[in-house]
Amino acid sequence: MLIFGTEQNQVDEIKKSLSSKFVMKDLGEADVILGIRIKRMNKGLVMTQSHYIEKILKRFNFTDFSPVRTHMDPSVKLLLNNGVPISQLEYSKAIGSLMYAMTSTRPDIAFAVGKLSRYTSNPSAQHWQAVNRVFKYLKGTMNYGLSYLGSPSVLEGHSDASWITNMEDHSSTSGWVFLLGGGAISWASKKQSCITNSTMESEFVALAAAGKEAEWLRNLVYEIPLWSKPITPISIFCDSAIALAKAYSQIYNGKSRHLGVRHSMIRELIMNGVISVEFVKSQQNLADHLTKGLTRDLVHKSVIGMGLKSI
Repeated sequence: MLIFGTEQNQVDEIKKSLSSKFVMKDLGEADVILGIRIKRMNKGLVMTQSHYIEKILKRFNFTDFSPVRTHMDPSVKLLLNNGVPISQLEYSKAIGSLMYAMTSTRPDIAFAVGKLSRYTSNPSAQHWQAVNRVFKYLKGTMNYGLSYLGSPSVLEGHSDASWITNMEDHSSTSGWVFLLGGGAISWASKKQSCITNSTMESEFVALAAAGKEAEWLRNLVYEIPLWSKPITPISIFCDSAIALAKAYSQIYNGKSRHLGVRHSMIRELIMNGVISVEFVKSQQNLADHLTKGLTRDLVHKSVIGMGLKSI
């Protein structure tokens, strides 16, 4: 377990109280917990899973493979397998291993892992090839860690969507990421649960999902005594000007009921001062890589923007 406190004597009191009820061993300052290594730097701290990634590379026999610079080939269109599954159990184990790294410290592989996990029940040779690419990417970026430098101390988010990225059911993909102290603290890449009729609609669905996460994060930081009050609205950056205009419009004139509900929710979050929606260029949207495969330069730019760096 980890024990946090604003003063050392408070931490000591908690440890003393717990030790009186349970058999405990004090390991001192946190070094490794739940497979995540914590490194303290001069201006902050870094969380990395380099030892875990090295372990899964050995487990799936990728230690001798040449690394690649991108986790997914943008030109490859993954399709459902209509034939016999290839090593389905081993594929599931590989996806599970990648998913733990993705949810803990590696937001840069979120889109690839989320996409490939949809084919766990019936993987093909094409899906295995894509999984192999993710492992090769991790081999070249094994030492990446999420760095937190304490500034900027403002919580902000990015939202994006790719319209109809899944040709089998014509669904789109939502992506969002929130940053604090120079590093990502929350991220997601998910297939949208509804069918949208345009790029604007898919962007609006993604913005609504980011808004719900922003509300949860705001409620969380509100309970932190050290956080200055009142809490300013959380800025969510979106690269769709028309979706931004729709968010601030008081009237929803669309025909889709599910979008009307999302419009009401976003409007309420804006009016209550929970979020503010701002425009950002696509090249500067850190959620772009959570919705599609990107080129090497754009992947590297997103990595830096989310606070990932080699240590």
